[in-house]
Amino acid sequence: MEGQRQFDLVLFGATGFTGGLTADYLAANAPAEMRWALVGRNRSKLEAVAARLAANSEGPKPEIVVADAADREAMRRVAESTRVVVTTVGPYILYGEPLVAACAAAGTDYADLTGEPEFVDRMWAEHHAEAERNGARLVHCCGFDSIPHDLGAYFTVQQLPEGVPLEVNGYVRSNATFSGGTFHSAINAFGRARKTLAANKERKRLEQRPSGRSIHSAPARVRRERELGGWAVPLPTIDGPIVLRSAAALERYGPDFTYGHNLLAKHLTSVGALGVGVGTGFTLAQLPPTRKLLLKMKSPGEGPSEAKRAQSWFKVRFVGEGGGRRVVTEVSGGDPGYSETSKMLAESGLCLAFDDLPDRSGQLTTAAAMGDPLLERLQKAGIEFRLIETSANG
Repeated sequence: MEGQRQFDLVLFGATGFTGGLTADYLAANAPAEMRWALVGRNRSKLEAVAARLAANSEGPKPEIVVADAADREAMRRVAESTRVVVTTVGPYILYGEPLVAACAAAGTDYADLTGEPEFVDRMWAEHHAEAERNGARLVHCCGFDSIPHDLGAYFTVQQLPEGVPLEVNGYVRSNATFSGGTFHSAINAFGRARKTLAANKERKRLEQRPSGRSIHSAPARVRRERELGGWAVPLPTIDGPIVLRSAAALERYGPDFTYGHNLLAKHLTSVGALGVGVGTGFTLAQLPPTRKLLLKMKSPGEGPSEAKRAQSWFKVRFVGEGGGRRVVTEVSGGDPGYSETSKMLAESGLCLAFDDLPDRSGQLTTAAAMGDPLLERLQKAGIEFRLIETSANG
């Protein structure tokens, strides 16, 4: 099959903010022999990106493919032309399904940046089985949602004994801002809360649980974590479910695995302010007129300046316990929303295209699809995974 494909990798969305950063990274870091293309609906904008890449990098030059994400026939042709598709075109619930469907049918590996639970659950229900039959890996959440959390928990589990019950808690800190595309995805998700719950319910009805093993979410509670120097507040993002799906897929997580996903805040007042802001956005997003007003506040193509990104950082601390051992690990890097997210997505695409990966297919998490090869790539790319402390416990 590989010999019949025109490209090793194609990138959708290179004319957008994060897509442009992903294109820059690929041009600078891909193997010289990589055959790749920029895909979108506006040829002149794609050509402008290609010209910028050529001026700034001596890496492999991309071809241009004009195709609209809503055109199913065009998506079929694109999926059949390449071994791997990487896409930044969101909100994915509005624009993503035709491409996922095409990749599942063509046996083409797929990676995106979504953090939208409804989209991930619907794509599992509609396309997981076909992707599994055709050997396609459909890997969602290949950016800050959810690589640092998913691979961070995976890295933490590897520091603990095998074959015993394990508990891991993650604690997220960051000072970053978000782009217009992220803002639009969040507001659209708020406005689709009922549909999100329905999609999750349907997935739970269809999905088989691991036989002979138990996977749990940690109890959600606000608490003071003195050792970490802040307040732990449960984060209801897609990251927690992604970690639990990795645990369900991989026996290394043990016979009984529990994960808790938390924001770490220095002061409860900042948590309260964040809660008010999210609550207000959620309320206004429920009605179409106010939702439209919110969406006009930021353009999907906007993002923070290079100087602002250079000042941004993230740290995710993990505390893992099991088998009489306790470990503390940390994943850290620079600007999580854009600089590091584009790096994570690009390295995921390169990993799918060129690395020796586990023999799995269907909708997969990053840990289940790529595991150690992706972990090694990200460490070489400057995202740090480190063991801080290990000790006997109990």
